[in-house]
Amino acid sequence: MSNGDGSAVRSYHDRTKHSPASVRASRHALDWANQPLAFKIYETLEPIALPRELPPIDVPALEVIARVESSTANECVPDLPTLTQLLYYSAGITRRITHPGGEIYYRAAACTGALYHIDLYLVCGDLPALAAGVYHFGPQDRALRRLRPGDHRRTLIEATGDEAATAAAPVILVCASTYWRNAWKYQARAYRHCFWDAGTLLANLLAVAAARTVPARVVAGFVDRAVERLLDLDPGREAAIALVPLGHTRDRPGPAPDAPPLGLQTVPLSAHEVDYPAICAAHLASSLETPEQVRAWHGQTPRPVAPAPTGPLTPLTPLLGATAPRDAIDRVILRRGSTREFGRVPIGLAAFATTLERATRGVPADFLDPPGASLNDLYLIVNAVDGLRAGAYVFHRERAALELLQE
Repeated sequence: MSNGDGSAVRSYHDRTKHSPASVRASRHALDWANQPLAFKIYETLEPIALPRELPPIDVPALEVIARVESSTANECVPDLPTLTQLLYYSAGITRRITHPGGEIYYRAAACTGALYHIDLYLVCGDLPALAAGVYHFGPQDRALRRLRPGDHRRTLIEATGDEAATAAAPVILVCASTYWRNAWKYQARAYRHCFWDAGTLLANLLAVAAARTVPARVVAGFVDRAVERLLDLDPGREAAIALVPLGHTRDRPGPAPDAPPLGLQTVPLSAHEVDYPAICAAHLASSLETPEQVRAWHGQTPRPVAPAPTGPLTPLTPLLGATAPRDAIDRVILRRGSTREFGRVPIGLAAFATTLERATRGVPADFLDPPGASLNDLYLIVNAVDGLRAGAYVFHRERAALELLQE
Protein backbone atom coordinates (compact mmCIF):
# COMPACT_ATOMS: atom_id res chain seq x y z
CA MET A 1 0.00 0.00 0.00
CA SER A 2 1.03 3.61 -0.51
CA ASN A 3 -0.33 7.12 -0.20
CA GLY A 4 -2.83 6.55 -3.00
CA ASP A 5 -4.82 4.14 -0.83
CA GLY A 6 -6.94 6.69 1.01
CA SER A 7 -9.58 4.10 1.93
CA ALA A 8 -7.17 2.29 4.28
CA VAL A 9 -6.44 5.46 6.23
CA ARG A 10 -10.13 6.39 6.39
CA SER A 11 -10.81 2.89 7.71
CA TYR A 12 -8.15 3.34 10.40
CA HIS A 13 -9.66 6.70 11.32
CA ASP A 14 -13.14 5.22 11.65
CA ARG A 15 -11.97 2.22 13.67
CA THR A 16 -10.01 4.30 16.17
CA LYS A 17 -12.55 7.07 16.75
CA HIS A 18 -13.79 7.61 20.29
CA SER A 19 -17.49 7.52 21.02
CA PRO A 20 -19.40 7.23 24.31
CA ALA A 21 -20.09 3.60 23.42
CA SER A 22 -16.47 2.76 22.55
CA VAL A 23 -15.15 4.33 25.75
CA ARG A 24 -17.69 2.44 27.90
CA ALA A 25 -17.00 -0.85 26.10
CA SER A 26 -13.19 -0.69 26.37
CA ARG A 27 -11.64 -3.27 28.69
CA HIS A 28 -8.12 -1.88 28.31
CA ALA A 29 -6.27 -1.39 31.62
CA LEU A 30 -2.84 0.11 32.14
CA ASP A 31 -0.13 -2.40 33.00
CA TRP A 32 1.97 -0.18 35.25
CA ALA A 33 4.65 -2.83 35.73
CA ASN A 34 5.19 -2.78 31.95
CA GLN A 35 5.11 1.01 31.44
CA PRO A 36 7.69 1.91 28.78
CA LEU A 37 10.61 4.26 29.26
CA ALA A 38 10.00 7.83 28.15
CA PHE A 39 13.37 7.95 26.36
CA LYS A 40 15.15 6.15 23.55
CA ILE A 41 18.58 5.39 25.02
CA TYR A 42 21.42 4.06 22.85
CA GLU A 43 23.54 1.65 24.87
CA THR A 44 26.87 2.00 23.04
CA LEU A 45 27.03 5.56 21.69
CA GLU A 46 29.03 8.20 23.54
CA PRO A 47 27.13 11.37 24.50
CA ILE A 48 28.16 14.74 23.08
CA ALA A 49 27.17 17.19 25.80
CA LEU A 50 25.26 20.29 24.74
CA PRO A 51 25.60 23.66 26.50
CA ARG A 52 23.86 23.79 29.88
CA GLU A 53 23.68 27.56 30.17
CA LEU A 54 21.52 29.15 27.51
CA PRO A 55 21.16 32.87 26.83
CA PRO A 56 17.67 34.32 27.29
CA ILE A 57 15.42 34.76 24.27
CA ASP A 58 13.89 38.17 24.86
CA VAL A 59 11.36 38.09 22.03
CA PRO A 60 7.62 38.15 22.79
CA ALA A 61 5.77 34.86 22.30
CA LEU A 62 2.87 36.64 20.59
CA GLU A 63 5.28 38.08 18.06
CA VAL A 64 7.02 34.85 17.10
CA ILE A 65 3.92 32.65 16.79
CA ALA A 66 2.56 35.14 14.24
CA ARG A 67 5.51 34.82 11.84
CA VAL A 68 4.68 32.64 8.86
CA GLU A 69 7.88 32.76 6.80
CA SER A 70 11.47 33.76 7.65
CA SER A 71 13.76 35.59 5.27
CA THR A 72 16.26 33.47 3.33
CA ALA A 73 18.05 36.44 1.80
CA ASN A 74 21.11 35.98 4.02
CA GLU A 75 23.28 33.04 4.98
CA CYS A 76 22.12 31.49 8.26
CA VAL A 77 24.02 28.56 9.78
CA PRO A 78 22.88 27.82 13.36
CA ASP A 79 25.66 27.48 15.92
CA LEU A 80 25.64 24.94 18.74
CA PRO A 81 24.01 27.21 21.39
CA THR A 82 21.20 28.04 18.95
CA LEU A 83 20.68 24.37 18.09
CA THR A 84 20.60 23.59 21.79
CA GLN A 85 17.89 26.19 22.34
CA LEU A 86 15.83 24.71 19.50
CA LEU A 87 16.17 21.17 20.87
CA TYR A 88 15.69 22.09 24.52
CA TYR A 89 12.64 24.32 24.13
CA SER A 90 10.90 21.80 21.89
CA ALA A 91 11.81 18.40 23.38
CA GLY A 92 13.88 19.08 26.50
CA ILE A 93 13.25 18.40 30.18
CA THR A 94 12.39 21.72 31.79
CA ARG A 95 12.20 20.50 35.39
CA ARG A 96 12.19 17.30 37.46
CA ILE A 97 10.21 16.41 40.56
CA THR A 98 11.23 13.49 42.76
CA HIS A 99 8.54 11.50 44.58
CA PRO A 100 8.50 8.19 46.51
CA GLY A 101 7.70 6.24 43.33
CA GLY A 102 10.43 7.80 41.21
CA GLU A 103 10.85 10.98 39.21
CA ILE A 104 8.47 13.09 37.13
CA TYR A 105 9.89 14.83 34.06
CA TYR A 106 8.27 18.02 32.82
CA ARG A 107 8.92 18.53 29.13
CA ALA A 108 8.90 21.67 27.03
CA ALA A 109 5.97 20.54 24.84
CA ALA A 110 2.80 18.75 25.88
CA CYS A 111 2.27 15.11 24.88
CA THR A 112 -0.71 12.78 25.15
CA GLY A 113 -0.51 10.90 28.43
CA ALA A 114 2.86 12.52 29.19
CA LEU A 115 4.40 9.55 27.35
CA TYR A 116 6.77 11.54 25.07
CA HIS A 117 7.14 9.12 22.17
CA ILE A 118 8.51 11.71 19.72
CA ASP A 119 12.29 11.80 19.30
CA LEU A 120 14.38 14.38 17.48
CA TYR A 121 17.21 13.50 15.09
CA LEU A 122 19.61 15.96 13.50
CA VAL A 123 21.25 15.60 10.08
CA CYS A 124 23.86 18.21 9.25
CA GLY A 125 26.97 19.18 7.37
CA ASP A 126 29.96 20.52 9.26
CA LEU A 127 28.79 23.17 11.73
CA PRO A 128 30.65 25.35 14.23
CA ALA A 129 31.62 22.91 17.03
CA LEU A 130 29.73 19.98 15.50
CA ALA A 131 31.02 17.63 12.80
CA ALA A 132 28.81 16.50 9.93
CA GLY A 133 26.69 13.50 10.83
CA VAL A 134 23.37 11.96 11.81
CA TYR A 135 22.59 12.53 15.50
CA HIS A 136 19.94 11.62 18.06
CA PHE A 137 18.97 14.10 20.77
CA GLY A 138 18.70 12.61 24.26
CA PRO A 139 16.52 14.81 26.50
CA GLN A 140 17.44 12.75 29.57
CA ASP A 141 21.01 14.10 29.58
CA ARG A 142 20.73 16.96 27.05
CA ALA A 143 23.25 15.35 24.73
CA LEU A 144 23.62 14.29 21.12
CA ARG A 145 24.75 10.84 20.03
CA ARG A 146 26.17 10.33 16.58
CA LEU A 147 24.62 7.46 14.65
CA ARG A 148 26.52 8.06 11.41
CA PRO A 149 29.50 10.26 10.47
CA GLY A 150 29.51 12.36 7.31
CA ASP A 151 27.11 14.67 5.53
CA HIS A 152 23.90 12.77 4.72
CA ARG A 153 21.74 15.77 3.85
CA ARG A 154 21.61 14.72 0.20
CA THR A 155 19.61 11.63 1.21
CA LEU A 156 16.94 13.83 2.78
CA ILE A 157 16.97 16.31 -0.09
CA GLU A 158 16.29 13.51 -2.56
CA ALA A 159 13.66 11.99 -0.24
CA THR A 160 11.74 15.30 -0.25
CA GLY A 161 11.79 15.54 -4.03
CA ASP A 162 14.36 18.36 -3.86
CA GLU A 163 12.12 20.53 -1.68
CA ALA A 164 13.67 24.02 -1.73
CA ALA A 165 14.03 24.70 2.01
CA THR A 166 15.51 21.24 2.60
CA ALA A 167 17.98 21.63 -0.28
CA ALA A 168 19.29 24.90 1.20
CA ALA A 169 19.39 23.87 4.88
CA PRO A 170 22.68 23.37 6.72
CA VAL A 171 20.73 21.41 9.38
CA ILE A 172 17.66 19.20 9.04
CA LEU A 173 15.74 17.96 12.09
CA VAL A 174 13.58 14.84 11.89
CA CYS A 175 10.70 13.99 14.24
CA ALA A 176 10.16 10.26 14.71
CA SER A 177 7.80 8.23 16.90
CA THR A 178 8.34 4.98 18.77
CA TYR A 179 4.78 3.64 18.71
CA TRP A 180 4.87 1.49 21.83
CA ARG A 181 5.75 4.39 24.11
CA ASN A 182 2.27 5.80 23.37
CA ALA A 183 0.37 2.63 22.45
CA TRP A 184 0.96 1.26 25.97
CA LYS A 185 -1.92 3.53 27.02
CA TYR A 186 -3.73 4.45 23.80
CA GLN A 187 -3.41 1.19 21.83
CA ALA A 188 -4.01 1.56 18.07
CA ARG A 189 -4.95 5.24 18.48
CA ALA A 190 -1.24 5.95 19.00
CA TYR A 191 -0.73 6.64 15.29
CA ARG A 192 -3.12 9.60 15.58
CA HIS A 193 -1.01 10.84 18.47
CA CYS A 194 2.16 10.74 16.38
CA PHE A 195 0.87 13.84 14.61
CA TRP A 196 -0.82 15.51 17.59
CA ASP A 197 2.31 15.21 19.71
CA ALA A 198 4.74 16.09 16.94
CA GLY A 199 2.54 19.15 16.41
CA THR A 200 2.97 20.53 19.93
CA LEU A 201 6.72 19.96 19.69
CA LEU A 202 6.90 21.64 16.27
CA ALA A 203 4.90 24.63 17.50
CA ASN A 204 7.62 25.31 20.08
CA LEU A 205 10.38 24.64 17.58
CA LEU A 206 8.99 27.05 14.99
CA ALA A 207 8.42 29.76 17.60
CA VAL A 208 11.96 29.55 18.96
CA ALA A 209 13.40 29.41 15.43
CA ALA A 210 11.46 32.59 14.60
CA ALA A 211 12.76 34.26 17.76
CA ARG A 212 16.33 33.39 16.77
CA THR A 213 15.66 34.42 13.12
CA VAL A 214 16.51 30.92 11.89
CA PRO A 215 14.50 29.98 8.78
CA ALA A 216 12.43 26.88 9.56
CA ARG A 217 9.73 25.01 7.68
CA VAL A 218 7.76 21.83 8.39
CA VAL A 219 8.20 19.29 5.59
CA ALA A 220 5.69 16.45 5.71
CA GLY A 221 6.19 15.13 2.17
CA PHE A 222 9.09 12.69 1.84
CA VAL A 223 9.93 9.11 0.91
CA ASP A 224 9.26 7.54 4.28
CA ARG A 225 11.49 4.49 4.08
CA ALA A 226 14.46 6.48 2.79
CA VAL A 227 14.35 8.72 5.86
CA GLU A 228 13.69 5.84 8.23
CA ARG A 229 16.61 3.82 6.83
CA LEU A 230 18.95 6.76 7.32
CA LEU A 231 17.91 7.02 10.98
CA ASP A 232 18.07 3.23 11.37
CA LEU A 233 14.45 3.13 12.57
CA ASP A 234 12.69 -0.19 13.07
CA PRO A 235 9.86 -0.12 10.48
CA GLY A 236 7.58 -2.23 12.65
CA ARG A 237 7.98 -0.04 15.72
CA GLU A 238 9.00 3.44 14.61
CA ALA A 239 8.21 6.00 11.93
CA ALA A 240 9.52 9.33 10.69
CA ILE A 241 6.76 11.94 11.04
CA ALA A 242 8.15 15.28 9.81
CA LEU A 243 11.34 17.04 8.72
CA VAL A 244 12.29 20.60 9.65
CA PRO A 245 15.05 22.21 7.57
CA LEU A 246 16.81 24.88 9.64
CA GLY A 247 18.83 27.81 8.35
CA HIS A 248 19.82 28.71 4.83
CA THR A 249 23.05 28.38 2.87
CA ARG A 250 24.02 28.70 -0.78
CA ASP A 251 26.36 25.74 -0.48
CA ARG A 252 24.86 22.42 -1.55
CA PRO A 253 25.96 19.02 -0.21
CA GLY A 254 27.62 16.48 -2.44
CA PRO A 255 26.61 12.84 -2.74
CA ALA A 256 25.76 11.20 0.58
CA PRO A 257 28.01 8.49 2.02
CA ASP A 258 26.77 4.91 2.13
CA ALA A 259 24.30 4.31 4.96
CA PRO A 260 24.22 0.57 5.72
CA PRO A 261 21.94 -0.81 8.48
CA LEU A 262 23.38 -0.08 11.91
CA GLY A 263 21.50 -2.36 14.28
CA LEU A 264 22.36 -0.14 17.23
CA GLN A 265 21.29 -1.50 20.60
CA THR A 266 18.89 0.57 22.70
CA VAL A 267 17.73 0.03 26.27
CA PRO A 268 14.54 -2.09 26.23
CA LEU A 269 11.49 0.09 26.72
CA SER A 270 9.65 -2.43 28.89
CA ALA A 271 9.52 -6.13 29.67
CA HIS A 272 7.42 -6.77 26.58
CA GLU A 273 5.72 -4.76 23.85
CA VAL A 274 2.25 -5.20 22.39
CA ASP A 275 1.96 -4.90 18.62
CA TYR A 276 -1.02 -3.07 17.09
CA PRO A 277 -0.99 -3.95 13.37
CA ALA A 278 -3.44 -1.14 12.54
CA ILE A 279 -0.69 1.39 13.28
CA CYS A 280 1.75 0.00 10.74
CA ALA A 281 -1.04 -0.49 8.21
CA ALA A 282 -2.07 3.17 8.52
CA HIS A 283 1.52 4.32 8.19
CA LEU A 284 2.17 2.19 5.11
CA ALA A 285 -1.07 3.34 3.52
CA SER A 286 -0.09 6.99 3.96
CA SER A 287 3.57 6.66 2.99
CA LEU A 288 5.17 8.08 -0.15
CA GLU A 289 7.45 5.69 -2.04
CA THR A 290 9.31 7.75 -4.65
CA PRO A 291 10.54 11.33 -5.10
CA GLU A 292 8.12 11.61 -8.03
CA GLN A 293 5.21 10.84 -5.71
CA VAL A 294 6.50 13.49 -3.31
CA ARG A 295 6.70 16.14 -6.03
CA ALA A 296 3.16 15.31 -7.16
CA TRP A 297 1.95 15.52 -3.55
CA HIS A 298 3.40 19.00 -3.03
CA GLY A 299 1.22 21.99 -3.87
CA GLN A 300 -2.03 20.13 -3.27
CA THR A 301 -3.42 22.30 -0.47
CA PRO A 302 -7.24 22.19 -0.67
CA ARG A 303 -8.93 25.51 -1.32
CA PRO A 304 -12.08 25.30 0.83
CA VAL A 305 -14.64 28.02 0.28
CA ALA A 306 -16.21 29.12 3.55
CA PRO A 307 -19.96 29.63 3.37
CA ALA A 308 -21.15 33.18 3.84
CA PRO A 309 -22.12 33.87 7.45
CA THR A 310 -25.82 33.81 8.27
CA GLY A 311 -25.65 34.49 12.00
CA PRO A 312 -24.68 37.63 13.96
CA LEU A 313 -21.03 38.69 13.52
CA THR A 314 -18.79 40.09 16.24
CA PRO A 315 -15.78 41.99 14.82
CA LEU A 316 -12.50 41.23 16.58
CA THR A 317 -9.92 43.92 17.27
CA PRO A 318 -6.64 42.52 18.62
CA LEU A 319 -4.29 44.37 20.91
CA LEU A 320 -1.56 46.20 19.04
CA GLY A 321 1.98 47.36 19.80
CA ALA A 322 2.77 48.11 23.43
CA THR A 323 -0.73 47.12 24.58
CA ALA A 324 -0.13 43.43 23.71
CA PRO A 325 1.51 41.17 26.33
CA ARG A 326 5.26 40.88 25.83
CA ASP A 327 6.04 37.67 27.73
CA ALA A 328 9.20 36.19 26.19
CA ILE A 329 8.85 32.90 24.33
CA ASP A 330 11.36 31.03 26.50
CA ARG A 331 9.60 32.12 29.71
CA VAL A 332 6.22 31.08 28.29
CA ILE A 333 7.54 27.61 27.41
CA LEU A 334 9.26 27.11 30.77
CA ARG A 335 6.20 27.98 32.85
CA ARG A 336 4.02 25.44 31.05
CA GLY A 337 2.96 22.53 33.24
CA SER A 338 0.62 19.58 33.15
CA THR A 339 -1.61 20.85 35.96
CA ARG A 340 -4.53 22.81 34.60
CA GLU A 341 -4.75 26.02 36.56
CA PHE A 342 -7.43 28.42 35.40
CA GLY A 343 -8.05 31.98 36.45
CA ARG A 344 -11.66 32.37 37.59
CA VAL A 345 -12.17 35.67 35.82
CA PRO A 346 -13.51 36.36 32.31
CA ILE A 347 -11.16 36.84 29.36
CA GLY A 348 -11.16 40.32 27.88
CA LEU A 349 -12.49 40.50 24.33
CA ALA A 350 -9.34 42.22 23.05
CA ALA A 351 -7.11 39.54 24.63
CA PHE A 352 -9.33 36.83 23.14
CA ALA A 353 -9.14 38.49 19.71
CA THR A 354 -5.36 38.75 19.97
CA THR A 355 -5.05 35.04 20.77
CA LEU A 356 -7.11 34.07 17.74
CA GLU A 357 -5.43 36.50 15.36
CA ARG A 358 -1.86 35.62 16.30
CA ALA A 359 -2.40 31.87 16.45
CA THR A 360 -4.10 31.56 13.06
CA ARG A 361 -1.81 33.49 10.72
CA GLY A 362 -0.39 30.25 9.35
CA VAL A 363 2.47 27.79 9.65
CA PRO A 364 5.49 27.52 7.33
CA ALA A 365 4.94 24.08 5.81
CA ASP A 366 5.24 22.28 2.50
CA PHE A 367 1.56 21.28 2.64
CA LEU A 368 0.31 24.88 3.02
CA ASP A 369 0.52 26.83 -0.21
CA PRO A 370 0.39 29.82 -0.43
CA PRO A 371 1.93 30.88 2.92
CA GLY A 372 -0.84 31.55 5.43
CA ALA A 373 -3.15 28.88 3.99
CA SER A 374 -4.96 26.73 6.53
CA LEU A 375 -6.52 23.28 6.59
CA ASN A 376 -8.66 24.01 9.65
CA ASP A 377 -11.96 25.68 10.43
CA LEU A 378 -12.04 26.98 13.98
CA TYR A 379 -15.16 26.50 16.09
CA LEU A 380 -15.35 27.82 19.64
CA ILE A 381 -17.55 27.34 22.69
CA VAL A 382 -17.47 30.63 24.59
CA ASN A 383 -18.47 30.81 28.25
CA ALA A 384 -16.83 33.85 29.82
CA VAL A 385 -15.46 36.48 27.44
CA ASP A 386 -16.25 40.09 28.29
CA GLY A 387 -18.38 41.66 25.56
CA LEU A 388 -19.27 38.33 23.92
CA ARG A 389 -22.45 36.35 24.46
CA ALA A 390 -21.97 32.78 25.68
CA GLY A 391 -22.51 30.33 22.88
CA ALA A 392 -21.05 28.38 19.98
CA TYR A 393 -19.15 30.33 17.31
CA VAL A 394 -17.20 29.85 14.10
CA PHE A 395 -14.17 32.04 13.43
CA HIS A 396 -14.06 33.75 10.03
CA ARG A 397 -10.38 34.52 9.71
CA GLU A 398 -10.70 36.48 6.45
CA ARG A 399 -13.35 38.74 8.08
CA ALA A 400 -11.61 38.93 11.51
CA ALA A 401 -14.97 38.12 13.07
CA LEU A 402 -16.85 35.50 15.03
CA GLU A 403 -20.23 34.22 13.83
CA LEU A 404 -22.69 33.17 16.53
CA LEU A 405 -24.09 29.74 15.68
CA GLN A 406 -26.03 28.94 18.82
CA GLU A 407 -26.58 30.91 22.02
